Amino acid sequence: MTTSGDLIGVVSAIAKARVLCVGDVMLDRFVTGEVERISPEAPVPVLRIHDESAMLGGAGNVARNVAALGGQVTLAALVGDDDAGIEIETQIGALKTAVSIMIRDQARPTAIKTRFVAGTQQMLRADAETTEPLTEATAEKLMASAETALADHDVLILSDYGKGVLADGRAVRLIAAAKAAGKPVVVDPKGHDYSIYSGADVITPNRKEMREASGGAAETLDDAAATAKSLATAHDFGKVLVTLSQDGMILAASDSTHHLAAEAREVFDVSGAGDTVVAAVAGALAAGATINDAARLANVCAGIVVGKTGTAAAYLSEVIATLHHQDISRAEAKLLGGDQARDRADVWRRQGLKVGFTNGCFDLLHPGHVSLLNQARAACDRLIVALNSDASVQRLKGDGRPVQAEAARATVLASLAAVDICVIFDQDTPLDLINTLKPDVLVKGADYAVDDVVGATEVQSWGGRVLLADLEDGFSTTATIARLDGSAAGEAS
Repeated sequence: MTTSGDLIGVVSAIAKARVLCVGDVMLDRFVTGEVERISPEAPVPVLRIHDESAMLGGAGNVARNVAALGGQVTLAALVGDDDAGIEIETQIGALKTAVSIMIRDQARPTAIKTRFVAGTQQMLRADAETTEPLTEATAEKLMASAETALADHDVLILSDYGKGVLADGRAVRLIAAAKAAGKPVVVDPKGHDYSIYSGADVITPNRKEMREASGGAAETLDDAAATAKSLATAHDFGKVLVTLSQDGMILAASDSTHHLAAEAREVFDVSGAGDTVVAAVAGALAAGATINDAARLANVCAGIVVGKTGTAAAYLSEVIATLHHQDISRAEAKLLGGDQARDRADVWRRQGLKVGFTNGCFDLLHPGHVSLLNQARAACDRLIVALNSDASVQRLKGDGRPVQAEAARATVLASLAAVDICVIFDQDTPLDLINTLKPDVLVKGADYAVDDVVGATEVQSWGGRVLLADLEDGFSTTATIARLDGSAAGEAS
């Protein structure tokens, strides 16, 4: 079982990733304030302005998100010969791990999106932009620069906002160049014709974009999954990663689909969340991650940015903190009562999964315990660990035990990947729990004989088996405590 903590290695490795991002860049301006009245001139709210700010938008925000995760990113894009273009170059230059290849075009002003926001509510967006075709000279200058830069990067992002940079065969040309160089391609698409992205390794439409491009349904998860699979087949995409807002994401190939539940608990603003997804996927792939792990990381990052306002980024430190928190939360979710564990085990068996069971005090967890748990998990599909309560341990081991309270012992056990459920029991033996759960495999250490294992007869009676796990020599909680007591006595004398 993989955990969120496994992704920490992935996100940390993004520091070595080199990402080339080509696409439509723009400046996102935010005018924020509060609304206290309606205008007497017209039935519209009056925004009392408190602040104005500008952020990188479009492909610029994708580059910003790669840099926020620690990745090295080059942004190749087109800006106008104006103040907004200068602001974009300045902001890219301020990012520690980002550089830009900016082609200036005097005939095309830099695209600007201005959002008017009251509190956390966006009231209006005003766009100043042109979508006129690029001149042949400008387009060739940008393409030549991007193709030259490709050799020094690990992955290519095409960030298409429909402003013309990737139109007229330029997306096709860049994908072909990347494929020839053996570099993965991640596309954030726009428009109705996805054939221009054919052969891309990953494409990241949202629900609305996918529906418009395919003509297929996408309201339910099943519909979205089917439509994504058909897109992957039709255009030879390696994967289609569909963002579905509150429904999470679907990762689909021509022959498979996988649903990722939404990570966000509270959503303030979805502006730029798609940029975060494509940046995280590309950064992870450049770092050597699988597409499945890249999608999982993107889902976590998206959950972070929608909890912010504006075109936000997910920063390395907060992504790692979120992953740590998720592992703690999931460990707590593994702590169940006997009846809950029985219901879960019944579901697993209906799914054709083999349920294993072992038990113990697990007072001071040591390599011998870990070895036993790993052997137990290898013998089944899902492992339930029964943990003696504090009162039970004291009766079995005597005064002074356990060293750690049952809540601490249970939390440590549940954090292990080998453990699927942890149940605390108060009896001297787990026999009642074994009869409740009816495991398919009962595991104890090889210091027992099968006939001496509590529950062995019962498990064998319903067709299960007993496994005696090999023991790791030299590890004992009792011996460890004795050594600690001896050290304490020596220090006192």
